[in-house]
Amino acid sequence: MANELDSCVVMQRSKAPGCDVVVVGLRPLTLEQVVRIADGDARVEVSGDPTYREHLARGVAMLEGHVKGGRRIYGVTTGFGDSCGTDVGVAEGRALALNLTRYHRCGTGRPFDDVETAAILVARLVSLARGYSAVRIEVLEQLALFANRRVLPLIPSEGSVGASGDLTPLAYVAAALAGEGDVTFEGRPCPAAAALGALAASPLTLEPKEALALVNGTSAMTGLAILAYDRAQHLSRLAAALTAMAVEALRGEAGHFDARIFELKPHPGQATFARWVREDLGGGPTRDASTARLQDRYSLRCAPHAVGVLLDVLPLARSFLETELNSVNDNPIVDPDSGDLLLSGNFYGGHVCHAMDSIKACVASVADLLDRQLALLVNPATSNGLPNNLVAVEGRAAATHHGFKAMQITASALTAEASKLTMPASAFSRSTENHNQDKVSLGTIAARDCLRIIELTETVAVVHLLALCQAVELRGPHAMGPRSIALHAAVREVAEQNHCDRPMDRDIVAVLERYRERRLPIGDVAL
Repeated sequence: MANELDSCVVMQRSKAPGCDVVVVGLRPLTLEQVVRIADGDARVEVSGDPTYREHLARGVAMLEGHVKGGRRIYGVTTGFGDSCGTDVGVAEGRALALNLTRYHRCGTGRPFDDVETAAILVARLVSLARGYSAVRIEVLEQLALFANRRVLPLIPSEGSVGASGDLTPLAYVAAALAGEGDVTFEGRPCPAAAALGALAASPLTLEPKEALALVNGTSAMTGLAILAYDRAQHLSRLAAALTAMAVEALRGEAGHFDARIFELKPHPGQATFARWVREDLGGGPTRDASTARLQDRYSLRCAPHAVGVLLDVLPLARSFLETELNSVNDNPIVDPDSGDLLLSGNFYGGHVCHAMDSIKACVASVADLLDRQLALLVNPATSNGLPNNLVAVEGRAAATHHGFKAMQITASALTAEASKLTMPASAFSRSTENHNQDKVSLGTIAARDCLRIIELTETVAVVHLLALCQAVELRGPHAMGPRSIALHAAVREVAEQNHCDRPMDRDIVAVLERYRERRLPIGDVAL
């Protein structure tokens, strides 16, 4: 079945300056392209290539031929799941399809945010664009319209077991395409039908198999996992920049990051992390000769070995996610060339789940590392001469101030919460749906956990960064290498030095926003 049409994307320049167009239908998509579309930095279009479109139409025609020939087809002339033994007449096919989008809309929890929802839309588009799901070109174009114009279904985040794929979250996508349910459009919630009307677009009448093809796949977990991957990669680079800054603030030993050490234990990730720290130090300060310690505590000395695990997990996770993204992951599969109908379990999200379980454990370890570095900074017994809790006030008045004492408590609480969430979701498979779905992946739960752990760890990192800026100021300008100088300047644009006790919650929010907008100079994140 593999041919030159195997999935999905070519990059080209749009007529609109500064906006990339991702053309779906010809080559595999990358994780970075999904992120760009989800962020609104690129548009997505379905290929107009005539050969490709004929490939799509042939699959639809094959399915129609089977239906007209009276063939019994799962989810088209039968019920769904354990109801596959229930026959459904051809005349009831459209009602069956629409009802699928209705009874599965029983999700709970907060809705996915705009970026998460856009990533889910793109992931579903990429899979269906392979042309083995017997959906019309109109379905693909409606998905592209929703992603480009930010018609974003309001999808509750809870309720998927990850096999048969993401039935419940994707039912909200299918319903919105058909003009049912609610979406956000132009930044406001509204009925899907109203958003379509504003765009002069018509709701889809979903043909038999199209609703099933939309909901029966791994695209919710995959879209979320791609965002988690992207954020984890950036977080690893931030951890290196903060570690370099901590070495400077604590008058640590730059020699712990000597390249020769990592040639003798050549895990690529830890070597990359050590190189980043060396570059950030810029040949800067080594240990003060008067120090009593010969070597640094583990949260500095072993930082490459700790974060290096994440850096070495990411390439494997990438291979899992890019394969999943560009896969045909619904059931049944329709081969447009042979006409065969293949009953499969490709909706099972085990690879996504294990990628997320691995990344989330590694990211929580980064939170723990940074929290331990922060603990060294605020304790005069371990900070090599910094004032208790980084209090900047001098003299008798210093006794009434507590500096970063509570900030370290906050970081500790966030780290504990991140660590608590690391229990592998893959270990909690349970039988459901009358024991038809008797082994499930829980990939969507793992992806949600991973994103939450990343969110917590990013906040720990920002609290640490604020403390590091305070610490290098207390040391004096000579304490800062090139990366610290750049980071310090960026932080001080939005958060002042803590001269005396004051609330610092807004400082955390301001710096965190700047980091998530990728406006902190953390260095090149290329692995």
